[in-house]
Amino acid sequence: MSELVVDAPVVAVTVYPDRARVTRRGRITVPGGDQVVYVEPLPLLLEEDSVRVSGRGPATVLGVDVATRHHPQAPDETVAELERAQRAAQDEVAALSDADDVQVQLETFLAQLAKRAGGSFARTLASGDPGAELGGFTESLAGRLSAVRATRRELTAQRREVEERLAAVGRRLAALTEKRAPDRRTAAVALALESEAEVEIELSYVVPAAGWTSSYDVRLKGDRLTLSWYGLITQRTGEDWPECDLTLSTARPTVTAKVPELDAWYLDRARPPMPHAPAAVALSRGAARPAAFTESLQSAEFVAQDATVEQGVTAATYTPPRPVAVPADGATHRATIAAVELDADLDYITAPVRSTDVHLRATVVNSSVHTLPAGKAAVFHEADFVGSAALPLWAPGEDVELALGLDDRIRVERKLVRRDATKATLGSTRRRQVEYETKIENHTPHSARITVLDQFPVARDHEITVKRLTADPEPTETTDLGVITWKLDLAPDAETTVKLAFRVDTAKSVDLTGWRE
Repeated sequence: MSELVVDAPVVAVTVYPDRARVTRRGRITVPGGDQVVYVEPLPLLLEEDSVRVSGRGPATVLGVDVATRHHPQAPDETVAELERAQRAAQDEVAALSDADDVQVQLETFLAQLAKRAGGSFARTLASGDPGAELGGFTESLAGRLSAVRATRRELTAQRREVEERLAAVGRRLAALTEKRAPDRRTAAVALALESEAEVEIELSYVVPAAGWTSSYDVRLKGDRLTLSWYGLITQRTGEDWPECDLTLSTARPTVTAKVPELDAWYLDRARPPMPHAPAAVALSRGAARPAAFTESLQSAEFVAQDATVEQGVTAATYTPPRPVAVPADGATHRATIAAVELDADLDYITAPVRSTDVHLRATVVNSSVHTLPAGKAAVFHEADFVGSAALPLWAPGEDVELALGLDDRIRVERKLVRRDATKATLGSTRRRQVEYETKIENHTPHSARITVLDQFPVARDHEITVKRLTADPEPTETTDLGVITWKLDLAPDAETTVKLAFRVDTAKSVDLTGWRE
């Protein structure tokens, strides 16, 4: 009796950050009695404990087992086609090498023939009667040698082309590492039926070597920010995912879900080690398999199984608006998740003590319902790409600061306008005093809120004293680490200046380090 193998293609995939749950579904007519229906081929990487079966039809599920099928070659048609193309290209390279060897031997023969005939023609020339046959022979020999070398050049070009094609096939095969394995897993589903009937079998399992990350496009237009959220999916599971019901989940599935608990923390007196008793022999190597579920024959639906992975209230699942096929080649496939319109509170920030660049910054509140995972964001002003930024984990209602690139229309110039230094004398201290001016100009057509950062040094020794002399205008904030913040409102085509002066006194015996101007 032939095996009952159901054609069950992939119909749904839930992709988690570090794995995926795959669902296959198919229909088959099964004879009455106890029968075994095989679902294959399945990837070698599947987690055996994650396999679950459900379905519809007048059947009782007695159990499901997972086994490995050994095949003489990879059953995947894509891999098989690439391997056939690889063998054909290798044969073509060998044929071109053989043809070139023939031409090499012919060239050697013609060279030896010319050498042997050289003596005879030399005597003919010495007799003063070269004859017409000498000219004909040399022309024929030269023509044959030219034809041989032209053929060799053509063969070399053909071989180069075939070798490039062979290398491309090799690279494609290298990307299909898991699919090249000739063996596959199979799920044997044991069913009991009173009479012949058509049943629908649904099999799900979890595979590693798959996952997704977030990527964003941040586009600023006026004071409105459009955030486009994409899921970047990769997988090397050994099976291709066709266009199907694909969802992206932020859940992190584990084999067992358990709330962490702490055991008692004991302190005791150290005691000398006691002789060890022989270790007990383990009675079993693993937990027993759960009993197979069954259902009443009168019911039209298989008994539902608990999912291997359950989403908690902190996780979310997203279904892309368009189907996405994801081959098992490790390449990145992008799926659109959402586009969100957000209000942006724009300002500028600069730290001229380090650089006179002025950065455009947006403070944005996540007014959407999405918790946005951390990811890389490409930043655009209108249609112009201005750079990349790292977007942190962003919960609904939370505000974040986004760096939106440089704006050269805000000009900053910082210069040292005063520097005094005194040498230490007997019983005195050494003093340094500096003053800086920073000029800010607004060349934008609108008012600009500009945050200016500066700093004065912080002493780490009791014989070093730092005193701030001037900070004009009055800073908005000054930290214990010496960072001074000014928040300025600057009208279009206006300019302003901020000043900072401080003094450093050191004892005569102190060699100062860390000073810069």
